[in-house]
Amino acid sequence: MVEWTADERHALASLWGKIDTDETGAQAVARLLIVFPWTRRYFSSLGNLVDSAAILDNPEVVMYGITLMRVLGMAVQNPDNMKNTLTALSVLLSGKLHVDPDNFKLLAECITVCIAAKLGPRVFDAYTHEAFYKFMCVVVSAFKKQYH
Repeated sequence: MVEWTADERHALASLWGKIDTDETGAQAVARLLIVFPWTRRYFSSLGNLVDSAAILDNPEVVMYGITLMRVLGMAVQNPDNMKNTLTALSVLLSGKLHVDPDNFKLLAECITVCIAAKLGPRVFDAYTHEAFYKFMCVVVSAFKKQYH
């Protein structure tokens, strides 16, 4: 089990309150599909993903990003029980979509880049980045849970 300091909990909650999770989710999933095009094969149910323009205009990509960030928001609220909070999404990713678990880290990086680009270094400072990185490492581990 991961130990969270009071400062880390505060940094995560504060950061989460400053981001537009719907916008960030949509941008992060789009970034994943554009920058790492091989990930598209796992998301054929999202419709047209043929090129960057199609991905950016795809409402299913937006909705997937929104759903993803809402689930992560529940994990931010309860960091001590993240694996249970993320179980349903982990089952979907492994059982239905058969996503290669190495791609979860890529998604975590895309989310982090989108947050950093939007908020800048004054808000997304080194300490906040470190706490968020720790959080995303636990998320990636939880997503991989169904593969073990």
